Amino acid sequence: MTTSLDGRLALVVGGAGGIGAASARMLAEAGARVAITHTARSADKAAAIAAALPGTGHLALPADVADTASIVALRDAVRAAWGDALHILVNTAGFTKAVPHADLDALDDALIDRMFAVNWRGQFAVIRTFAPMLKASGDGLIVSISSIAGQNGTGSSIAYCATKAGIDVMTKSLGRALAPEVRVMGVAPGAVDTGFVPGRGAEFNSKAAATTPLKRIATADDVAEAVLACATSLRFATGTTLVVDGGRSL
Repeated sequence: MTTSLDGRLALVVGGAGGIGAASARMLAEAGARVAITHTARSADKAAAIAAALPGTGHLALPADVADTASIVALRDAVRAAWGDALHILVNTAGFTKAVPHADLDALDDALIDRMFAVNWRGQFAVIRTFAPMLKASGDGLIVSISSIAGQNGTGSSIAYCATKAGIDVMTKSLGRALAPEVRVMGVAPGAVDTGFVPGRGAEFNSKAAATTPLKRIATADDVAEAVLACATSLRFATGTTLVVDGGRSL
């Protein structure tokens, strides 16, 4: 089993968020050099996260996954810093808004389009842009953060569920398309204690924990440990999505 990522280069898209920051930290602790991306409003936070990572040579770079030109600029910045090869790409960028599933009118076209632009098209555009660098490494890995909402259809909104189902299908498709040079994995948490869903706080977390077999919701570290496992111990896995939900989907 490989546990060291010494000499590996990892890009965590959305690294200023809870799951992204935890993933960046664990990859760096395993020896990887890490670049994290941020939006304009999270630039200072991302810089602090990158500076706190163990090891040297880490980067905090701007990117908007809904803007392909921004992703291309990100690729150029990574290539200028590290060369033509990238070993690990972790897609954690995303957003959601809670919309009751029965309130069809509240899920308007603008929200649907934004959800897919960020949560699905953006993830694909990042992969499309960095695929040549991942292939150039000869042993590339992509990990996309999905959700059990993509499997059970009970997430924060119908559109959010659909984007995560799309991530799961994309993981299968790209697992075939990018092999053998690149492995493609997904990690699907249930409820995570990160404040990702606006308006959900301690009361929601307590209710979710009570209905989860392991009697708690996930932490960002729980999800990041699955990301790390994809890069270390699960070396013969591709095209599959790991469920990390404490049994919530049972």
